[in-house]
Amino acid sequence: MDAYSIIPPIVAILVVFWKKEVTLALLLAILSAEFIILFSAPESSVWMAPINTIEQIVTIISDPGNARVLLFSLLVGALLAFIRDSGGVAATVNWLVRLGVAKSKRQVGSLTMFTGIAVFIESNLSVLTAGILARGLFDKYKMSRARLAYIIDSTSAPVCILIMLNGWGALVLGLLGNYQLDQSAVSILVGTLPLNFYALFTLGIVAYTIAKDKVHGPMRKADEQCETSAQELESAAPTKARFMLLPLAVMIFGMVAFMLWTGQGNLIEGSGTKSVLYSTFLACVVAYLLLVGYKRFSHQETVALGFRGIGELLPVVTIVLLSLTLGSSLKTLGTGVFVAGLVGDYLPLVLVAPMLFIAGSIMSFTTGTSWGTFAILIPIGVPLIQTLGLPPSLVIAAILGGGVFGDHCSPISDTTAISSIAAGCDILTHVKTQMPYALVAGAMSIVSYIIASVVMI
Repeated sequence: MDAYSIIPPIVAILVVFWKKEVTLALLLAILSAEFIILFSAPESSVWMAPINTIEQIVTIISDPGNARVLLFSLLVGALLAFIRDSGGVAATVNWLVRLGVAKSKRQVGSLTMFTGIAVFIESNLSVLTAGILARGLFDKYKMSRARLAYIIDSTSAPVCILIMLNGWGALVLGLLGNYQLDQSAVSILVGTLPLNFYALFTLGIVAYTIAKDKVHGPMRKADEQCETSAQELESAAPTKARFMLLPLAVMIFGMVAFMLWTGQGNLIEGSGTKSVLYSTFLACVVAYLLLVGYKRFSHQETVALGFRGIGELLPVVTIVLLSLTLGSSLKTLGTGVFVAGLVGDYLPLVLVAPMLFIAGSIMSFTTGTSWGTFAILIPIGVPLIQTLGLPPSLVIAAILGGGVFGDHCSPISDTTAISSIAAGCDILTHVKTQMPYALVAGAMSIVSYIIASVVMI
């Protein structure tokens, strides 16, 4: 079944680029995965695949972690609607301009990138905070939402994988802790920082894009076609910046507090899915109290506004749900293990790290998950370190960088969907405009891993 396990992600990717329809692509991919699972099982009817597809979706919803991600995504819709229609966005834009920190495109881009870096504790929170804060500013200076989606997406994951005082670090430390190595897991992680070439190159390219105010390829076309969201700002005239800044502050500090609470005082041990859900819910409550308390809207109007915001995000949340479902089906099929096996056992030592980077990229691209890639590839990479005497930090850095690279290029990634939610950008537009930048950073990374392997091995 190994060779067949690659069919569902190929179906998804082909349909995405053919029909430009992500939901249909994901449904067909899940259905094909269920057909393959039933076909390989004895005494089972392949005609049960549609029923099994529905049950698989139900199973995903019933998982507490997945349910929190879906609820968080819906609540984001309500929070965005509260902030947008309150006039807080326009007021915050005016306030930042008066402060002198957002008087040009370069300053706006720098502020967005800095926000994404500062909120490194959780990738979804980083993307969401930077996206909400910068939306109005990008509209004001006629920069496309595609550019915003690129900046926040290409800042959050690289920062989280470099400053691993978060769930990313906890996952990798947990995976490395299962093995006896000459170095401690922490020292190996620290050693990956200068060797995680994809993360470093990606942040460098984002900084270049901001500093030079230049975009290329499909991103340039998106910027040229960009229309200012003056209509949005006119429909919600400037009121009070607190309508935006207070809920955002509550969400950020609430995230930290809930991470400490769920981790029993240990920030790294905290639950990311619980914390981001609780903090977003709390931010929605604060936004509601502000709108009703300052008589911006009545109770009925505010509730209706919240549900309208939730409704606006239902298509994207559906994509998140189907992405999670496809990931589960691919795990059952063993797609990730099959792709990892492509690395082979007879490569020259100097090609092991580059090939692990490529395998991680393909795996993350086809499955839509960087964390799943880490969980599969690190147990494959560590024995190579032990038996071949490879530099641990180099091998682990290649795996981590490959996982993030593939995730950035994948149209079926839940991170891609959440970045699109935060920026208010179409998912396929985000993938199409970000991919050339990711491919450049990925190609530079492969060359760098070859050079580093020659020097270090």
